[in-house]
Amino acid sequence: MELLHLQPIINSIVYSLVGIVILLVVYFIIEKITPENTWKEVVEKNNIAVAIVLAAFIIGISMIVSAAIHG
Repeated sequence: MELLHLQPIINSIVYSLVGIVILLVVYFIIEKITPENTWKEVVEKNNIAVAIVLAAFIIGISMIVSAAIHG
């Protein structure tokens, strides 16, 4: 009986982990196809423009993954 109360929590955790994994996979794909190392540009060279584009990318992919998971 208590398993029914835990099922939404377990579903949320599983879907959150799936979303994070998908986000990381897509980030690494984008990292491979771009000519520059985005993390190096942001951290070492303090390139604000690349940081803004990277943030927009992460938000956009997160919204897509969220919409796909929720249906």
